[in-house]
Amino acid sequence: MNRSLSRLLPLVFALLALTAARAAEIRIGMIGLDTSHVVQYLNIVNDPKNKDHVPGGKIVAAFKGGSPDVEASRTRVDGFTKTAVERGVKMYDTIEEMSRNVDAIIILSVDGRPHLDQFRRTLAAKKPVFIDKPLAGSLRDALEIARLAKEHKVPVFSTSSLRYSPDSPVAQLEKIGPVASAFSYGPAETEPNHPDLFWYGIHAVEALYTVMGPGCEKVVRTHTAKTDVVTGVWSDGRVGTMQGNRAGRAGYGVTVIGAKGAAKGGEKTSYKPLVEAYMKFFQTGVSPVPIETTLELHAFMEAADESKRRGGAPVTLAEVMKLAGARK
Repeated sequence: MNRSLSRLLPLVFALLALTAARAAEIRIGMIGLDTSHVVQYLNIVNDPKNKDHVPGGKIVAAFKGGSPDVEASRTRVDGFTKTAVERGVKMYDTIEEMSRNVDAIIILSVDGRPHLDQFRRTLAAKKPVFIDKPLAGSLRDALEIARLAKEHKVPVFSTSSLRYSPDSPVAQLEKIGPVASAFSYGPAETEPNHPDLFWYGIHAVEALYTVMGPGCEKVVRTHTAKTDVVTGVWSDGRVGTMQGNRAGRAGYGVTVIGAKGAAKGGEKTSYKPLVEAYMKFFQTGVSPVPIETTLELHAFMEAADESKRRGGAPVTLAEVMKLAGARK
């Protein structure tokens, strides 16, 4: 073999491998550039030099979105859009056009209310969709998203990043034995256009469901200006409590009581494990969190709101699910 050619072959093979890897990258489109998650995901997904980089895809397109009546959206959407454009993300005027030009979709809108309409506009493209928390701005809309996903055979996945806390007590559950009860806490600021816990309390609810799993039957809520305490009773007698704080230290945490001991954790936050989860979801089309579990935790939050309206009386999840379904 010619000596010059033998020297070039490794470079040729390397270039071919790089080309193949890039060709296999999942092209991701974002909808709703009014949350800090825009920057977080661009850092983790698009920057190979980032310490938390997750390979497998690239964010290449976006639809701006935004909600004029939500301050957290109105005051930030232009800045995050500018950042996305500066990082080479192509902007589209419609969700439909963007969806046709990507392989997978992330709905990021900080306002949960437009999620149903935004999801509906992606359906014709038949692409897997990750919906950042909440799944929707109401239980009724969440149920409709699940129905549409099933009808159109479109994979959908939704969660809070708190499900993937790096120090979640989940890793200790086998050691402490069967779970008897759990307590989760976190910030719970509210926003007037959303059911109370759908805005920020969902993080602590997601952390609670991560260790308890589904099966809650009824909840009772105690509400004050600074604190919410929502206690749920599961069908097997286990008790799960979520505390939402609007004063004091704005941190997270979970305590689990098992048959043989207790475990604590859930205080650390990181977006990397969540990105790994939705990147795998984009590759497989299989959600790591069953949609039924996501719907139940939204029913948990809706039942908590109804309990507040009834002065702290118990409310079953079956009741609010039935009411939400009847309002379609």
